[in-house]
Amino acid sequence: MELGIYTFAENTLNPDTGQMLPAHKRIRDLMEEIELAEQVGLDVFAIGEHHRPDYLASSPAVLLGAAAVRTKKIRLSSAVTVLSSDDPVRVFQDFAMVDLLSEGRAEIMAGRGSFIESFPLFGYDLGDYDTLFSEKLELLLALNKNEKVSWKGKFRPAINNLGVYPRPFSDELPVWIAVGGTTGSIIRAGTLGLPMALAIIGGTPYQFSSLVELYRDTYKKAGHDIKNLQLGINSHAYISDTSQQAADEFYPTYADVMSKIGQERGWPPTNRQQFEASRSSHGALLVGSPQQVIDKILYEYELFHHTRFLAQMSVGTMPHHQIMHSIELFGNKVAPEVRKHIQRKREALL
Repeated sequence: MELGIYTFAENTLNPDTGQMLPAHKRIRDLMEEIELAEQVGLDVFAIGEHHRPDYLASSPAVLLGAAAVRTKKIRLSSAVTVLSSDDPVRVFQDFAMVDLLSEGRAEIMAGRGSFIESFPLFGYDLGDYDTLFSEKLELLLALNKNEKVSWKGKFRPAINNLGVYPRPFSDELPVWIAVGGTTGSIIRAGTLGLPMALAIIGGTPYQFSSLVELYRDTYKKAGHDIKNLQLGINSHAYISDTSQQAADEFYPTYADVMSKIGQERGWPPTNRQQFEASRSSHGALLVGSPQQVIDKILYEYELFHHTRFLAQMSVGTMPHHQIMHSIELFGNKVAPEVRKHIQRKREALL
């Protein structure tokens, strides 16, 4: 299993101090986090696109390009690229450039977007939410497979046998589909035979088992080789030396962010009781000691048999030294045990 981290490059007020970092310092901290993730042996670092005052990653490809020249091995992905409100030609070109800078380590994780700010910003109608994504994904996949493309759609000017450059370092860029639980999106990923990343940030992981089965069934029925199936789970996670320390450090910013989002979407505010329930052995949060997080990842592996797990450690702006320590524990304590366990399971099946 690949293990990694994703972030939105959040830059919010620290609820304890009431202070916010200057944007350039938050970006500097982000680069240090990516470098450390590679140093401790993690496989992937991903950055998600947002267009809100809470986050700095309006252009993940720019940040990933900067990370590409400071790293040598770690894979660099978006999480996600809001493809519905972007131009697939520019998305492909941007990530082809990241792929060249990184010598073949770039990926695109495409999604419809859980926030809607990009749609009015770039002149799109939310009524076309799913149709936009479907059409633009079609074009992105065509660009990825062919140097010259002829294409016609509803929302973008046609392309008539034109080349799109530069081409990536790899023959093709890996393109993942990110979903939050919408069955139509899951069926799309399975039908196209694309890797799927499933976000589990609430409820219980077990509740998502039927969605994973839908993806596997659709993938097989569409004629794709099940041996090539790639499934990622993306979740909120944070690790400290003890369970109590992890909970106490993570809760303030987590509750602040989730309560603000809840206010926008009609959810009740997050409280400590809900938080503790969610980080219990079968809850969605992977927040605790190294052993607790190992156990939770392996529990989810028994449910999903996924090939990748990505942790969002900064849900709101936490002190940089705490995030760095969490990354160290993830790479040095959690990842080796998870990999050993999964390797033993595979050997037992041979």
